[in-house]
Amino acid sequence: MRIVILAGNGPSTSVVYNRISERYAVVKVLIEDGVSRKGFLKKRIRKLGVLTVIGQVMFMALVVPFLKHSSAARIRDICREYGLDTADAYQQSDKCMHISSVNSEDCRQLLRELKPDLVIVNGTRIIGRKTLSCIPAPFINMHMGITPKYRGAHGAYWALYNGDPQNAGVTVHFVDEGIDTGGIIHQQRIHPGKSDNFVTYPYLQLGVGVALELQAIEELSRGECRAIDNDLPSHLYSHPTLLQYLAARVFRHVK
Repeated sequence: MRIVILAGNGPSTSVVYNRISERYAVVKVLIEDGVSRKGFLKKRIRKLGVLTVIGQVMFMALVVPFLKHSSAARIRDICREYGLDTADAYQQSDKCMHISSVNSEDCRQLLRELKPDLVIVNGTRIIGRKTLSCIPAPFINMHMGITPKYRGAHGAYWALYNGDPQNAGVTVHFVDEGIDTGGIIHQQRIHPGKSDNFVTYPYLQLGVGVALELQAIEELSRGECRAIDNDLPSHLYSHPTLLQYLAARVFRHVK
């Protein structure tokens, strides 16, 4: 299997690259440049409204840094438990290249030249039809939520917020033009403990998700991978606002 990883920069990409490259030939890691903060906020305001976006920004600026600092030991424990290597080895590798967008012609040309058997997607913007169809290889993604019920962002958090812990988990799926709407390959639930919270749920999801991704790669290499359907309703989620988070922490005991 010739594999290309098409990803955003961050710890989850490091985990995915380090685990997959132990068993398969990762021929290139294409890192997408981040969307500008100004452009991202403008788009989010058009979609959700000014007040909601202000609340989300306040949550990300005031709460998330505190949670990351206070949960550092728990994150290290999860990484040890699941063998997650967050060292950004791909950044120092000659396999790493930066692209402006997964939807750029430069990206498509690189994929045509590389001729991968499989593209692993991790943390990019929504990939358009032109890129998905530019090569005859499947694209698969690890989504931090049980689809289609928890599409978008922070699937485990919203499942717990909704009193739906049986659907706090991770999905490995084929990528299509929608937001986490591609055919489901594998899903698994997580079981957060009292010491877990908004910033540790993704590490628990990574722990089980990267194993599911490896299973999917093995099945694809044998031509045995099939999409499944779980008949769940479809919902799309975004970041919580500061007030949503604080209210859920006090009244629902969801951290």
